[in-house]
Amino acid sequence: MFEKAKLFGGRKAFGAIALAFCALAAVTAGLVGIAGAQDVSGNAAAQPASTANHELFEALKRRFESGPEVTAACLSCHTEASKQVMSSIHWTWSYEHPVTGQKLGKSEVINSFCGNVASNEPRCTSCHAGYGWTDMKAGPPKDPSAVDCLICHDQTGKYSKIATAAGHVAVGEVSAKAKTITGASAEPVDLSKAAMSVGLPGRENCGQCHFYGGGGDNVKHGDLSSALFDPSRHVDVHMAGDGANMTCSACHVSESHHWAGSRYNVNAAGDETSRGHGMQRKPGERRDVASCESCHGATPHPATSVVGIKLNDHTDRVACQTCHIPEFAKGGIATKTKWDWSTAGKLRDGKPYGEEGYTQGDGRELHTYLSTKGDFAWGEDVTPYYAWFAGQVIYTKAEDTIDPAAVVEVNRIPGSPDDPNARIWPFKRMVGRQAYDSKLNRLVMSNVFGPDTDTAFWTNFDWAKAIAAGMKAAGKEYSGEFGFVDTYMYWPITHMVAPREEALKCDSCHAPQGRLAGLGGFYMPGRGDWGIADKLGIVMLLAAIAGVLGHAALRLFSKRGS
Repeated sequence: MFEKAKLFGGRKAFGAIALAFCALAAVTAGLVGIAGAQDVSGNAAAQPASTANHELFEALKRRFESGPEVTAACLSCHTEASKQVMSSIHWTWSYEHPVTGQKLGKSEVINSFCGNVASNEPRCTSCHAGYGWTDMKAGPPKDPSAVDCLICHDQTGKYSKIATAAGHVAVGEVSAKAKTITGASAEPVDLSKAAMSVGLPGRENCGQCHFYGGGGDNVKHGDLSSALFDPSRHVDVHMAGDGANMTCSACHVSESHHWAGSRYNVNAAGDETSRGHGMQRKPGERRDVASCESCHGATPHPATSVVGIKLNDHTDRVACQTCHIPEFAKGGIATKTKWDWSTAGKLRDGKPYGEEGYTQGDGRELHTYLSTKGDFAWGEDVTPYYAWFAGQVIYTKAEDTIDPAAVVEVNRIPGSPDDPNARIWPFKRMVGRQAYDSKLNRLVMSNVFGPDTDTAFWTNFDWAKAIAAGMKAAGKEYSGEFGFVDTYMYWPITHMVAPREEALKCDSCHAPQGRLAGLGGFYMPGRGDWGIADKLGIVMLLAAIAGVLGHAALRLFSKRGS
């Protein structure tokens, strides 16, 4: 009972008393508490000097006709690189969850955006870290030269994959209609020049795929968009040129081409599994998880005031991101917040059409309906959805039974205030409506891409054919009957960190209608419950103020009397 009474590292009464003393400190000394993490010093984006000038390598001074030819040249020196990449999740798109036992990864899961990879490979695998993956059941290519070195290491800024070519790049003549994975018009790539430019990955490398997931800029994650290529401090204090100017790999460090960080198995409690746990590490130093604590430690706020001490007392119950990412989808780039597939397929005069009903902050008009995809809603500067989260994400897979009468969670984010490993985390909660097997009560996979097929929904707008083809390609049981069900999907928010002056203040949450008003199951001072601890805190505050005023009055009158 005593343990359940704790919140943020202290008993109920202590929480209320601490709030009282915070208020007293503000009254008597003008103390203003700012929830801000310590700055990360140094320019993490500055690349270390290389010991090799690739422009001098004879193997690269030639005309390359394809990406695999470049990789073969790379392997003549970097003999183990492909082996390392091919054992990583960037290559396999498969992940055996060590806690839940689920088999996850892009090749396995269903999402509430374009749904699934199986049967849609040339489009979806355009963002694979290789060339030519055209069949999920067959697995990724086995040839070492199929690894795409340049997508991560090119420094010309001109290298980009074609959006529908299973990871290949434009070489030679290019169709005027061809687009890259970022949506730009595809142009022939000078592979020799790209090969001679190689360096450590920058934001431009990672962002080509990760900023454009779900079919467009910031569609999927909400906190990963093109605004991070050159952000202001307001958009992301870590990546801003006048901030820490970090690259992605400053936090997502690699060892043998395996990168720290996972959205399936999140270290919600901090850096507990990292080598060097308990040490504050600089950006780019070795760590096994990409967490705030691995740089900032468990007590990041200056303990020079009551407020700083109390903020440090929150770190065992509140994720750093909760206070330091007040909103996401910043910088004028919106994120999709709702996707209704059930309305897709409507035609005008027998032809597909689109409607643009949203203008995002940078002035670009965005679609709110497409015949190929249905209805959408967008949002900018979005307030996160908050939940207790212990780090393990559980997916609803195509073999799992669902309740179509309820909102189906495509992925679940279990956690509770009674779990010592859980923290209050911010999420993007994606609202969806997508197809399911109405007889077996299971989510389904569908074939949406395929300009040369008669089953792809984007070609023939026939859900029956599209679902049957998708389920067959995935090797899943399907009854032949379908409907549509409402869904939620959760995406942890961990980028677009605000500068300290924009972090949440105490009353952002400790208030009757604060951000955590809808999060139940625990006691939090200031939310309006007015339990005995709150009343005791108010009494102590009033008594303390009365004592200060009484003491001042006594001194004033005694001085006059003397």
